[in-house]
Amino acid sequence: MNMKTRLAVMNFIEFAVWGAYLTCMGNYLGMAGLGSQISWFYAIQGIVSIFMPTLMGIVADKYIQPQRLLGLCHLMAGVFMLGCWWMGVQAGFGNELGNKSLFIALYTLSVAMFMPTIALANTVAFTLLKNSGYDTVRDFPPIRVLGTVGFIVTMWFVNCAVWEDGSFFFTMADNTHKFQYTYMQFFVSGALSVVLFLYSLTLPACRVEKQAESRSLADSLGLSAFRLFKTKKMALFFIFSALLGMCLQVTNGFAGPFITSFKGSADAAIASSFAANNATLLTSISQVSEALCILMIPFFLKRFGIKIVMLMSMFAWVFRFGFFGLGSPTMPGVILFILSCIVYGVAFDFFNVSGGIFVDQECEPSVKASAQGLFMMMTNGVGATIGTLAAGEVVNSFCQWTDGYLQGEWQTCWFIFATFALIVGVSFALVFNPEKTKR
Repeated sequence: MNMKTRLAVMNFIEFAVWGAYLTCMGNYLGMAGLGSQISWFYAIQGIVSIFMPTLMGIVADKYIQPQRLLGLCHLMAGVFMLGCWWMGVQAGFGNELGNKSLFIALYTLSVAMFMPTIALANTVAFTLLKNSGYDTVRDFPPIRVLGTVGFIVTMWFVNCAVWEDGSFFFTMADNTHKFQYTYMQFFVSGALSVVLFLYSLTLPACRVEKQAESRSLADSLGLSAFRLFKTKKMALFFIFSALLGMCLQVTNGFAGPFITSFKGSADAAIASSFAANNATLLTSISQVSEALCILMIPFFLKRFGIKIVMLMSMFAWVFRFGFFGLGSPTMPGVILFILSCIVYGVAFDFFNVSGGIFVDQECEPSVKASAQGLFMMMTNGVGATIGTLAAGEVVNSFCQWTDGYLQGEWQTCWFIFATFALIVGVSFALVFNPEKTKR
């Protein structure tokens, strides 16, 4: 198996772990008595991302080879996630969790171990590709696309898997199947994390960069990546990364409950529609689009540069939210839902993947892992935390849980989110002007 294939398998499992619960967790939390705290569950991912990716990047730069640290993080993440699954088993199908605080603690520990692995996986891929003589701009996106495929596979699995009355089967679930989104999603995620731990043991070594004997305190602590803020271009890049990161978890947290809420409609045609009863399957179109858009990144980056690519991402978020606000689960409104999912590929990939490549090109080898962790901190940490909590306040102000569904003025919520993305995009166009020549 050649290096690109091995890295593709690594990315497949990496994101399959996340896809098992990220977009469908909200529906389970509502059933388990934690519906009003959905925003906090997604904010936890942001909170731990403020420091964990950076800390693990420091460890990977200074002490432990990145591929080994990737495996260790997944082992711990998997064990804690399996703990969440076991608590669900103890509570039983369709019942509220007994010890909600313990469940939140286990979930927090699992996420704290998982979130750094996204940046670590990038570091491992970039390092091994370069060691094998490959071009990261050309060869990384096709590898990363397998991560999106893995995300989609577990999304579809969870959407179509039904555990009911002690039996397990696959179906395009409808109103007759109550236990479509259960605690079993945490089992799938935890088990795959353990698999990736075992797989990481087979990866080639990514040697820790040797350091000079004379080092500053910042070098010793692995904080050199923060010096990137001294450069105006990089400072603005990271600031707008945080602002755009505020959009990242909004639809992950609320698209599922939003689409599923139509099952509570008094209109039988809406309540029984395919979209309302297969929210995760519908939103998986987003990941299909993501897979296709990743492959376009090398062309767009080389042709237009990082500024235009990120602008495309920012305005795609405007359409992502706007189409949700205008759509409905039946024809012709469902076409807008589908369009929202299609533009997600541009919104997510043209920012996250190209941003990772940009950071890798702009920083020195000795701080590459730390810099990737810093990028992760600004996007999935600072930005996602603030954005998710703010989105939760907006949704809780306009919507309430009624008969197991989160219902209310959803259109207002989506238009508020779209307006924010528009303001960020216009501001970025005015102030961010990177050098046009390569370093």
